[in-house]
Amino acid sequence: MAAQDELNQLERVFLRLGHAETDEQLQDIISKFLPPVLLKLSSVQEGVRKKVMELLVHLNKRIKSRPKIQLPVETLLVQYQDPAAASFVTNFTIIYIKMGYPRLEVGKQCELAPTLLTAMEGKPQPQQDSLMHLLIPTLYHMKYPADTSKIVFPFNLTERPKTVQLLLEFMLDVLLMPYGSAEGTVAAGGQGLPQPPPGMSVYAAKRVIGETQWSAEQLEQCKLGIVKFMEAKQVPEVETVVHLVVASSDTRHSVATAADLELKSKQSIIDWNNPLIINKMYKVYLGDVPLKTKGGNVKQELKHEPVSTRVKLKILPHLLRSRLAAECFPANIQVVYDGLFGANTNNKLLSLTLQFVHHICMVCPDTNKPLGLMLLNGLTKLINEYKEDPKLLSVAYSAVGKLSSRMPQLFTKDIALVQQFFESMCKEEADVRLAIQEALSMMVGAYANLQGALLNLMEALVAAYIGKPEVQVRQVAMKFASTVFGPDHVPSRYLLLLAAGDPREEVSGEAKKVLRAFPTKSLEKEGPKPMPSFPDMVAYVQEKAAQRIKTPAKYIVGTSTIPFNPSAFGEIVLYLRMCLAHSAGVTPMSTRLADMQDDAPAIGRYVHTLLSSESQSKGSEANPVHIYMDLLQQLLSAVGGITVMYCLLEMVSVCPDKLAPRFIDKIDWIKSLMNTNKEDMRELAAQLYAVVVSTMTGNELQTAVYNLLKITKDNHSPESQHGAILALGYMVGRYMIKKKAVTSEESSHDMEQQMSIPSQGDDELVAMATKTIGSFLDSSIALLAVAACTALGEIGRNGTLLIPADGVGFTKLSVVENLLARIPSGKESTKMKERSIQTLGYLPVGDGDFPHQKKLLQGLMDSVEAKQVELQFAVGEAITNVKNNDVVPWVLNSILARYIPSQNPHVRQASCIWLLSLVRKLSQHKEIMSHLKEIQVAFISVLSDPDELSQDVASKGLGLVYEMGGEDDQQELVSTLVETLMTGKRVKHTVSEDTEVFQGEGLGKTPDGHGLTTYKELCSLASDLNQPDLVYKFMNLANHHAMWNSRKGAAFGFHMIAAKAGEQLAPFLPQLVPRLYRYQFDPNLSIRQAMTSIWDALVTDKTLVDKYLKEILQDVLSNLTSNTWRVRESSCLALNDLIRGRQADDLIDHLAEMWETLFRVLDDIKESVRKAADLTLKTLSKRTVAVLLPTLLEKGIVSNVSEVRSLSIQTLVKVSKTAGARLKPHAPRLIPALLEALSTLEPQVLNYLSLRATEQEKSAMDSARLSAAKSSPIMETVNMCLQHLDVSVLGELVPRLCELLKSGVGLGTKGGCASVIVSLTVQCPQDLTPYSGKLMSALLNGIHDRSTVVQKAFAFALGHLVRTAKDGSVEKLLLKLNSWYLEKEEPVYKSSCVLTMHAISHYSPDVLKAHAGVALPLAFLGMHQAPGPDEEKGESHDATLWAEVWQENVPGSFGGIRLYMTELIAITQKALLSQSWKMKAQGAAAMATVAKEQTGSLVAPHLGMVLTALMQGLSGRTWAGKEELLKAIGSVISKCSTELKKPCAGQPTISEVLEVVLKECRKESLVYKMAALRCAGDVLHSSQEDRFSNMAEILFPLMKKNCPESGGASLRSREDDDDDRDVKEKELQTEALLCAFETLGKSWPRNPQTQTRFQVEVCSLMCEKLKLSTWRVQLGVLQSMKAYFKGLLLLEKGSEDFNALSHILTETCAALTYPLENKNYSSVRTEALSVVDLIVKRTGESKQWDCVSVKSREQLQRSLSTLQSDSRPDLRDKAQELRRHIQSQP
Repeated sequence: MAAQDELNQLERVFLRLGHAETDEQLQDIISKFLPPVLLKLSSVQEGVRKKVMELLVHLNKRIKSRPKIQLPVETLLVQYQDPAAASFVTNFTIIYIKMGYPRLEVGKQCELAPTLLTAMEGKPQPQQDSLMHLLIPTLYHMKYPADTSKIVFPFNLTERPKTVQLLLEFMLDVLLMPYGSAEGTVAAGGQGLPQPPPGMSVYAAKRVIGETQWSAEQLEQCKLGIVKFMEAKQVPEVETVVHLVVASSDTRHSVATAADLELKSKQSIIDWNNPLIINKMYKVYLGDVPLKTKGGNVKQELKHEPVSTRVKLKILPHLLRSRLAAECFPANIQVVYDGLFGANTNNKLLSLTLQFVHHICMVCPDTNKPLGLMLLNGLTKLINEYKEDPKLLSVAYSAVGKLSSRMPQLFTKDIALVQQFFESMCKEEADVRLAIQEALSMMVGAYANLQGALLNLMEALVAAYIGKPEVQVRQVAMKFASTVFGPDHVPSRYLLLLAAGDPREEVSGEAKKVLRAFPTKSLEKEGPKPMPSFPDMVAYVQEKAAQRIKTPAKYIVGTSTIPFNPSAFGEIVLYLRMCLAHSAGVTPMSTRLADMQDDAPAIGRYVHTLLSSESQSKGSEANPVHIYMDLLQQLLSAVGGITVMYCLLEMVSVCPDKLAPRFIDKIDWIKSLMNTNKEDMRELAAQLYAVVVSTMTGNELQTAVYNLLKITKDNHSPESQHGAILALGYMVGRYMIKKKAVTSEESSHDMEQQMSIPSQGDDELVAMATKTIGSFLDSSIALLAVAACTALGEIGRNGTLLIPADGVGFTKLSVVENLLARIPSGKESTKMKERSIQTLGYLPVGDGDFPHQKKLLQGLMDSVEAKQVELQFAVGEAITNVKNNDVVPWVLNSILARYIPSQNPHVRQASCIWLLSLVRKLSQHKEIMSHLKEIQVAFISVLSDPDELSQDVASKGLGLVYEMGGEDDQQELVSTLVETLMTGKRVKHTVSEDTEVFQGEGLGKTPDGHGLTTYKELCSLASDLNQPDLVYKFMNLANHHAMWNSRKGAAFGFHMIAAKAGEQLAPFLPQLVPRLYRYQFDPNLSIRQAMTSIWDALVTDKTLVDKYLKEILQDVLSNLTSNTWRVRESSCLALNDLIRGRQADDLIDHLAEMWETLFRVLDDIKESVRKAADLTLKTLSKRTVAVLLPTLLEKGIVSNVSEVRSLSIQTLVKVSKTAGARLKPHAPRLIPALLEALSTLEPQVLNYLSLRATEQEKSAMDSARLSAAKSSPIMETVNMCLQHLDVSVLGELVPRLCELLKSGVGLGTKGGCASVIVSLTVQCPQDLTPYSGKLMSALLNGIHDRSTVVQKAFAFALGHLVRTAKDGSVEKLLLKLNSWYLEKEEPVYKSSCVLTMHAISHYSPDVLKAHAGVALPLAFLGMHQAPGPDEEKGESHDATLWAEVWQENVPGSFGGIRLYMTELIAITQKALLSQSWKMKAQGAAAMATVAKEQTGSLVAPHLGMVLTALMQGLSGRTWAGKEELLKAIGSVISKCSTELKKPCAGQPTISEVLEVVLKECRKESLVYKMAALRCAGDVLHSSQEDRFSNMAEILFPLMKKNCPESGGASLRSREDDDDDRDVKEKELQTEALLCAFETLGKSWPRNPQTQTRFQVEVCSLMCEKLKLSTWRVQLGVLQSMKAYFKGLLLLEKGSEDFNALSHILTETCAALTYPLENKNYSSVRTEALSVVDLIVKRTGESKQWDCVSVKSREQLQRSLSTLQSDSRPDLRDKAQELRRHIQSQP
C-alpha cells in the first residue's frame, strides 16, 4: 500500500512538473520536491525506483536546457552529508550538487563553500575530487577580512586534517596545471598511458580537468583564488610554502606576482629547515622517482612527473636557504644531477645547481662518502663535457675546491685529477684559470700526507709544471711543492728554490717565505723545523746543475755559463748555507751577515768532521764541502754577491790548512775581487787573500807584502789601495798570531822550519807595513782612513805594535791621540768613529802593557757626544778590554764618582752603559765584587732619568748586581732599592746644590713625567707579593727597548736572564695575573710597555685569563673607583677587554655592579677616563640582557650626565631587540623613557631652526623630524616592547603616557606618544577601553600645538582611539570639538577640529556614524569655511577635509541634509548668532546650501525653521557674506511659494519676509543693496505680491543717479590709482543699474492701480536709458521692457485708456530704433526685435494696433529695413517678417 502512495506522490510531482510553464514555476517545484524525490531512491520497491529515475531523466532534460534555473543546493548538501543516507541516494545527490552549485550566484557559492569541504569527510575519492573541483573556482570570490590581526577561519580546517591534506594536494595539482594544454594530454585513454603535464600524474591531470574543463581564464582565477586562500592563512604556513613557490613560477603574471609577494612577506617566518617543507619541495621537484629499495612501486597512473624547468628555477633558490636541504641524501644528489645533466636544463638552472653544490659542500657532514663521491664525479663530468659559459665552469671548479676541503679523503688517491686541473689551467682562458687556481689551492690540503709511489708521482707532476709559462700554474705548483712535501724533502726544496728565482714576485716571494721560515718567538716552543741534510742537498743540486748546464735551461752571463738564473742560484747558495748551519746543529736565524758570523764556530767543527771523514773514504771529489765551494766560486765569478763571498770566506777560514791551498793558484782571481767597486766585497776579499797567503811559505809571504806595499803607493785607484791596506792589516795580524803561537810552544825549532826567514827581517817588514798603514790614517780619502784604522786594529788585537811608544813621528802615542780626536769630531762618519773606538779598545788586548792606557781610557770616557748609543756600547766594550789590575779600579772609580753624577743626561746615559759593560764582562773582578753597593746606588740614580734607554740599562744593571751578590749582600741591596723607590729618599750624592737629583717626594717627577713611575709600580707589585726581591725579576722581564735587539745590545744576553726570571716568578702567578692584566692598559706608555713585556714573558698560556677570571674581575671592579685617575682609566680599559667576547654567564653576578660603577665613572673629572668608561659600557651593553634594565632605567636614562643618558639608550635599544617577552614587566617604565629620549637625543639645532623657519619650511622640517624619529632605533625598540603588552601592564603605562603627552616637550616625544597610542588601539583594543578616556583628554589638551605636524599626529591618534573608547567619552569629545569650532576664533582650534574629525571619519567610520547627529552637522558647517588670507584652496584646505568627512558619511548630499535637517538648522543658527563675522558668513553659506539643496522639498515644519533662521540672521548691520542669507531667502521663497501660502504655525508669511527684505534693500552698501534687491525681486516675482511703490522709492533714484555716459572720466586727473578706482566704481555703478532694471522687471505688479500710477514714469525711464547707454545696459533695459510689456494691463483686451497706451507706444518705438540699429552687438538687436515682436503681437491680440502712430510705424519699418543686411540670417528673416506684418496692418 505504501508503495502505491509513493507512486501516487511521484505522479503528482510529475504532473506539477508538466504544468510548470515559466522558469520560476519550474524552479519552485524543483526546490521543493527534488530532495525528497531523491530520497525515494532508497525505496525497496523496484517500481518506485524506476519511477524516480524516469522523473529524473525528464527533469534533467528540462534543467540542462535552462541554465538560469537554480537547484536547492543547500538542502541537497545537507542530504548528502546524512550518514544514514544510502550510497545510491548520495551518488545521485552529488550529481545535482555538481549541476546546481555553479549556477548559484557568487555570494551564495562563497557562503556554501565551507559546507562543500565538510561534505567531503569520508566520501569516496571521485566524489571528493568533484567537490573540490566545485570549491576551487569559488575561492577567487571569497572575502577575507582585510585586518590580518583578526584571522577568520570560514573553513574551520583545523579539525579536519585529512580533508586539509586532500585539499592541499588538489590545490597543488591545480597550480601545476598548465594553461590550455589539458585537452590533449589526458584524452587519449587506453593502455599506453598518456604523458601528463610536468609535475603531475595522469590521475592528477584527470581530476583537475574533471567533467567540465576550465578555460585558461578560469584556471587563472582558480590559481589566484588558491593564492588568496593561502594569504588569508586558512592553513598553516608550513603546508603552503610549496604551493606558493610553485605559483610564483606561473606563466601568468597575475598569479606569479601575487604568490611572490606573499612569499616575500613570509620570508622571515618560514623555517626553511623544516623537514615538512623541504621534503615536499624535493618531492615536487623530482616527482616520484622509482627507487629500487622501496619494494612496492607507485601505481603507474599515480606516478608524478618531475616539474618543469620554470618551477625548478623557483624551488632551487629556496633550497639554497636551507641547511636541511643540503643534508637530505639522496634527494640532494638527484637534484644536482638533474640540474647538471637533465634533459631540460639550461644555463640558469645549471648556475643555480652549481650554487646548490657549493651549499652542499659547505653544509653536508663530511662523513657521507657516497654523496661526496657522486658530487665529485658529477663535477668532473661537467668540467670535461661543458664548454659554453666560462663563468659556470669557474663555479664548477671552485665547487671541486670546496669539496676537497670538506672531504679530503676523496681526493688523496686521485692524482690524475690534479694533473687534469694543471693541464686545464695551461689551456683555459684567464677567468677560468683563476677559478682552477683557487680550486687547486684548496685541494692542496688533501695531499698533505702522501706516501710512497703517490708521493713520487706528485713530485714528478710538480716538477713538470713549475716551469710553465703561465704564472698562475707556477704559483700553484709552488704551493703544492711547499705543502705536500716535508720540509726536509730534498727534491721539493730544489723545486722551491727554482721558484724562488722566478721573475714574478707572487711566485718568488711565496717560495722565499717557505724556504726561509726562520723560527719566530711563537715557534720556539715547537723546536726547530727539520731541514734536508747538507750533504744530500748539495749532492742533489750538483746533480741537477750538471744536467741543466747541458740543456737550454742554462743561463749565460757575459763570458760564463751557469746552470741556474742568478736569482735562483743566489737562493740555492743561501739555502745550502742554511742547511749547513742546520746540519752543524745551529738554528739559522736570518740571512744577515752579522747573524751568520755567530754560527761560524759550530760550522767550523762540522766542516772538520766532514773533511776528516773524507780522508778516510778517499773519494776525493765528491766531498760536499768541495762541491759547495765550487758552486760558490761558480756564482761568484759569474755574478758576485756579498753573501756568496762571505760563505766562501767562511769555509776557507774555518779550516784554512785543508781548504786554503785550493786557492793558491787562484790568487789572482782573489786579487781581482779586491779591486771591485763594492767596499764590503773588497773587505771580504782582502780577508780571504790574507788567509790564503798566510798558509803559503815564507818567500811568497814576503813577496805578497812587498806587492801590497807597492799597490798602496798607487794613487790612481783608491779601490785597489783600500783592498791593499786591508789585506796588509789582515796578513800582519795573522802573522802575529802565528808568531805568538809558536813562541808559547817554546819550540822555536819548528818555527824556523816554517818561517825560513829570520824573524829579525820579518819584524822590520812588519814595522814597515805598520808605518805604511799608519800613513793612511790622515788620508783625505775617508775610505782609506777607515781602512787604515781597521788594519791597525787587526794588528793591535793580535800583538804589540812594532813602533816606538812616544817621541816624534808615528808612535803609539800619536796613534792614540789621532784616534781619540776623531771620536767627538763632527766631520767623521759614524763608521770611522766606531772603528776608531774599536781599534783603541784592541790596542791593550794585543799588548797587555800598553803604555798609554789611562790616557786612552780617559779620552774614550771624555768623548761622550749627544745621543750615540751604539758608540757608547762600543766604548763600553773597549773599556772592558782592559784587564790590567791597576787600571780597573781607576776606571770604576772615575765612572762612579765623576760620570754618573754628571748633570749632562747624555754623559749619565753613557756612563751607565759602561758600568753595565763592566759589571757584565768583568763580573769576577775583585774590584767589582767589593763595590756592589756603590754600583747599585749609581744604577738607582739613573733609574729616574727621563730617557727610557737609560732607565732600561739601569734596571738591567740592578738585576746583574743583585745576582752577583752573596745572600747578605742581596738582603741589603733589596732593602735599599725598595726604600729608595717607595719613599723617594735621595741617595747620598755629593752633588752641587742646584742639581738635586730627587727632591723629597719629587722622586719620579722628572721633566717629562715618566721618571720612576714604572719602577715604583714594579716595586709595589713586588711588595704586594711580600717578595721585594722579585723587583729584580720584574726589571729583567720588562725589557722592551729596541736596543736590546740590536747587535751590541743582544751581546749582553738579557734574553736568557729574562727566561730564568720568568721561571722563578711562576709560583706567584695567581697574585700577579690580575695586577698585570690591568697594568697592560695603563695610560702611561712606559709602564704599559714594561708591564706588557712582563705579561708576555709570564703568561704564555692564554687560558690563564679564564682561569683567573674571578680574581681579575674583583681587582678591576674594585679599582674602577680608585683615587688615582690612571688606575681608574686602566681598570675601565681592562674591563672592556675582559668582557669582550665572553658569555654573559661568566659575568652575570657582577653585571649590575659593573653598570652602576661605570655609570659613576662616566661622569669622571678626567676626560680620558670618561671616554674609557663609555667604551666599556658600549661593549658591556652587547653582553647583557634584561638583567640590567632596572639599572638602566633607574640610574641611566634619568641621569643628568648626557653621556650616561645616550649610552643607556643605545644599550636599551640593543637589549630590547634580544630580550623579547622578558621586557614586559619593564615596559611601563621603558616605553616612556624611550619616548622622552626621542627628543632629548635629537640635535638641539633642529629646534632652533624650526623656530626660525617660515610656516611652510617648518611643517616640512617637522614632518621630516617626526618620520626620522619614528624610524629611529628608539622607536623600533618601543614597537618591540609594545608587542609584549597586556592588561597587567597597561594600568601602569597609561598614566605615564598621559603625563608625557601633557609635559612632553620635543616634537619626537609627542609624535612618538601618538604613534604608541595608535599601536595600542590596534594591539589590545579591548584592554585599552578603560583607559581611552584619559588618553583622549591628554591628546585633546595637546592638540593645539604650534606645530601642524604634532596636531596631525595627535588627531591621527584620536582617530584610532575613539574605536576603543566608551560612547560617553566619544560624545564628550565631539561636543568639545563642536564648541571649539563655533566659539574659538584662532585658526589653530579650527584646524585641530577638522584634523580630528577627519581622522575619526577615516580610521573609525563606524564610531562616527554612531555619533553622526553631533559630528556631521559640524562637518557640514565646516565645508563652508572660507580659506584664510594665506591659504590656497587646495587638497589640504580645511573646507576640503570637512567636505570629505561629510561626503563619506551621508547617502548623497541631498539625503544627508534631509536626514540631519534639524541639527543642521540648529548649528547654522548658532553660527549666525556667533560673535565672529567670519562664522556668521560661514553659517549663512551653510544655510544657503541647505535652502538650495532642499528647495523643492522643503515643507512644514522645516520650511518655517529655515525661513525663521534666515530672517533672524538678516537683522542687524551688514557684514561680509551676509548676502548669502538673502540669496537663500530668494531661492527658498521662489521654490516654495505655494507651500508658504498655506498658513502654518511658526512659519512666517511672505509679506513678513518681504518687510524684512525691503528693509535690507535700503542699506547703504551698494553690493549688499544689490543682493537685497535681487532677493526682493525673486520674492515678488514668485509670490506675485505688489510692493511696487516701496520698490520704486528704492529703484528710481538708483536709475536716475546712474548715468554712465561715455567720456565722463576724461576730464579727471589721470593718476593711475584714481583711474583704477574709477574703473571699479564705474563697473559697480553699471552692475547696480543692471540689477535695478532686472528687479524692476521682476517686481512689476499686475495691479491696475499701481500700474496706472507708475506706467508712464517707468516707460520714460526705460526709453531714456535705451538712448544713451552701453550695450550691457541696453540689454538689461530691453529685458526689463519685455517684462513690462508682458505685464502691462493696458494691452489686455477691454482696456480703455487709449491715450496713455498710445503715449507709451510712441515713446517706446522711438527709443527702440537705437538698439535695433546697434551694429556691434547682435544680442542687443535680437532682444530689441523680440520687444518689437511682443508689442506687435499684443497690440494685435487686443486689437489696439491703432494706438501705434504712423510716425512710429515708419520709424520701426526704417529700423527693421536696416536689419535686411544683417549678418545673422535668423535676424534677417525675423526683421523681414515683422516689417511685412507692420506693412500689412491697416
